[in-house]
Amino acid sequence: MTTPEAAPDTPYAPHLADAPVAPDTPDVTVTVIVYNDAERLPRAVASLRRQTHADIEIIISDDHSTDATPEVARRLAAEDPRILYLRLPENSGGCSAPRNRALEIARAPYLMFLDSDDELPADAVELLLAAHREREVDFTMGAVQRVRIDTGRRSTWMPHLVDRRRTVEGIEADPRLLFEHLSTSKMYARAFLDRHGLRFPEGIHYEDQLFTAQAYCLAKEFTIIPEPVYRWYIEPYAASGSRSISNQRHRLGNVADRVRVQRLIDAFLAESGHESLREDKDYKFLKHDFRMYAGDLPYRDDAWLESFAQIVNPYLATLAPGAYARLPRAERVVLQLVREGRTEQVRVAARGLGHGVAPRTVTADAQGRTYWGDTVAQGPRSRRELDVTDLELDTRPFPGALLRHEIVELAPGPGASLDLAVRTYDPGLRLAVGPQRACLLLTPGRRLTVPFRLLPVRPGVFEGHVHLDLVAAAPPLQGFAGVRHPLLRLEQNGLPHTSLLLAPLDFPALTARVGYRSGTSPHQVTVEPEGRNPGRLQVRWVPVGTTARLVRPLVQKVAPPKVRRAARLVRSALR
Repeated sequence: MTTPEAAPDTPYAPHLADAPVAPDTPDVTVTVIVYNDAERLPRAVASLRRQTHADIEIIISDDHSTDATPEVARRLAAEDPRILYLRLPENSGGCSAPRNRALEIARAPYLMFLDSDDELPADAVELLLAAHREREVDFTMGAVQRVRIDTGRRSTWMPHLVDRRRTVEGIEADPRLLFEHLSTSKMYARAFLDRHGLRFPEGIHYEDQLFTAQAYCLAKEFTIIPEPVYRWYIEPYAASGSRSISNQRHRLGNVADRVRVQRLIDAFLAESGHESLREDKDYKFLKHDFRMYAGDLPYRDDAWLESFAQIVNPYLATLAPGAYARLPRAERVVLQLVREGRTEQVRVAARGLGHGVAPRTVTADAQGRTYWGDTVAQGPRSRRELDVTDLELDTRPFPGALLRHEIVELAPGPGASLDLAVRTYDPGLRLAVGPQRACLLLTPGRRLTVPFRLLPVRPGVFEGHVHLDLVAAAPPLQGFAGVRHPLLRLEQNGLPHTSLLLAPLDFPALTARVGYRSGTSPHQVTVEPEGRNPGRLQVRWVPVGTTARLVRPLVQKVAPPKVRRAARLVRSALR
């Protein structure tokens, strides 16, 4: 069914009421919300038009776009009678209003939602609808496939929660599901939403979290299937103006929105008799929501960090102590430093979260307990959260020992080379007294190993200098397009230890055109800061010349066993 858009200065409902009504009710209504996304909207709608279950209604709900979206949406509606175009009279600034307006006119007994920059797998509607028809439940949900736009890498969102088919009788049966807070991975029974008056909260961001928490708590039963039902495209390096809301963490208003939604969820849990879920919900906030900001904290200035603390600290004080106790120690340290307003220490502690990076220094008290930093923590809460004794810094097997390697100076050398000053922190005193043999590892193709020496400067601290010649880091014959991060390796009593190398957070990118003695065509090589947690030294290769024009396209078309031979033949012919 097609319908003209609502005029910007009049309510939309009269126009929809005057539109022709299909004689048969569709099985499922899928709402595509869109705002200024004319380029990607056709892809989203195409994924619906090719669904294996074709008896669907498609509502394009436009939040008053100012680009070519209206023209694109009208064209799509003209091409398929299942498509209805709805345009809101003014921009709402969020996802809730477009979804709610579509809900008011959706005709099907089952409802789904799709964002214009994502897709549904071809059998998504069929699979979720079959689960509804197999057993009368309030909603069904499946796996979400995440696709990195920059690399093409695919992964499953929260795979441990959707790894098998099951019907859950109330969220209390598996509170871990609070982590899967996406509204788009689910198909809802319209009767369930209407019975509880469940709609998306308007005027706030992170509306999915509140809506989904309410759906989990209100549902008597819901079915989970392991098959992918949503394809979520992730663009981590998008320009700030075009980033999704969840990727705008640099905005303090974004932080405030996230905290506001958490308070609304807490109020709902208390009012609805689900207070028993509070610790699980608090743990989800700390482990997922706060953790997303924690990785960015090293890149924020003092003023931002102080404002961040003012926003989050009052809320952090309300969370269940048991939620903190379930976190890894490194994350508890960052949280406590934020709560204490220690901005410089926050930056140090937040670097390398999740990568086994040690503190620079630790301090022991008279009882032998070890604390993060150069002083013993004061106060019961601080001592509890900054106690790193459980990290076993002095007793871990050497391959898993916690060390910290930082580049403290970086300078371009002759040609395509770098001179690095490296400082290694060994707070557990695992390294023997005296010089240490170390090496830098870099692998764009054949592994490059650059040996150097780390010399002791004081107990637990070593320094060394390494000369990295990128001409020696030869890519494969077919060329290499991508990024590598150098690693630092040590060895003790025959046991290796390999860990990441932290770079200065900001330095000018160094770019050179590199030719290789191996015969590989030239590449443009750039050395730069990683620009995000954990902030490693980053080397980027881009093939140029014959490798880019001929060899790599040929290699991509032939089978892997033939790659090397084909590359050699082409290079030989071009000489």
